[in-house]
Order: sequence, then structure tokens, then C-alpha cells
Amino acid sequence: MSVEGAPQADRVDGTGLNVTVVAGMWHEQISDGLIAGAVRALDEAGAAHTLVRAPGAFELPVIAKAVLEGGADAVVALAVIIRGGTPHFEFVANAATDGLTRVALDTGKPVGFGVLTTDDEQQGLDRAGLPGSKEDKGAEAADAALRTAVLLRGLR
Repeated sequence: MSVEGAPQADRVDGTGLNVTVVAGMWHEQISDGLIAGAVRALDEAGAAHTLVRAPGAFELPVIAKAVLEGGADAVVALAVIIRGGTPHFEFVANAATDGLTRVALDTGKPVGFGVLTTDDEQQGLDRAGLPGSKEDKGAEAADAALRTAVLLRGLR
């Protein structure tokens, strides 16, 4: 994992944007850290936001599509998928990734991607924005969704 190469950008102004955080329920400590980071970034940007909890990562795309079609300007999709001893990891990770990409393209609205795919729990803790974490992927996903929404608003 590396934060090297991350862009240094000015704070984004999310005033007037309505963003929904859609977060999976698995691996509660890590998920809660991701949510806290996303909410913090959205608050700092001045964006209105709501939280919807999904049963798991697999369900993120259909929920994200529903909230975007219901009027949200952007979605921040958050979940934790930890590798196990079966191919289930690959199936869920691919379905979530492909599904969220399709939702963004089909709706023309941004989906900030904060789905952690890790080999073990510690890698998730390191990325969750918790005290002692090396990264804050929830905040990064929210920032990406906001910046894309602002960019798209300017293009339209």
C-alpha cells in the first residue's frame, strides 16, 4: 500500500451537492472508520449528505443506482472485502467494482470508490482512517466523488 503519488489539491467546495454514503455492514470497525472519514470530508466541503447501510459489498451497486436515480448528485461507496480461502473474495470484489462502474456510467453521476479489498484485517485497519491508520480511504473516496460532481457540473 502506498500513498506516494497522491495529488495535492485545494479543498473542494461541495456547497449545493447532495451526496449519499452507501456503506456495507461487514467488518464494523473498519467500515465505521471509512464512514467517519467520508462524513468528515463531506462536512469540510460543505456538502449535504446522508448514510445508507447496505447488507454487504455485493449490494452496493443496486443501492447506489437507486439513490442516484432518486436525486443524489453523487455516491460514496464504502465496504470491506477480506480475502478468505475460497474464490468468494474475487466474485464479490469483481461484482462490486464492475457494478459500481456501470452505475456511474449509466447514471452519468459520480461514484466515489472506497471498497477495500484486502488480504487481512490489518490491511483494512491501516486504510480505514482510524487512529494509527496510514490512510483514510473513506475521505479519499468522498473527495473523489465531490471533485467529480463539481467537474461534471461545470461541464454541463
